[in-house]
Amino acid sequence: MDETTAADDLMNGLEDHDDLCPWCHAPIALAIDLSAGAQTYVEDCHVCCAPIVVQVTLDPEYGVTLIREGD
Repeated sequence: MDETTAADDLMNGLEDHDDLCPWCHAPIALAIDLSAGAQTYVEDCHVCCAPIVVQVTLDPEYGVTLIREGD
């Protein structure tokens, strides 16, 4: 299996984003697909398994907001 590098990620439109789970405050790492444009999706925390709404904006630079699902 090939390991990806930061250069590979940029070519594929992926951006690493480190943040905290809005439920348990554990550090989480996300791979944001910038090539998909602005988006909203749900990802479960790998520590507490709570659903996190991930909102990605691209105007003018990319931004990521994490929201507790149901709040």
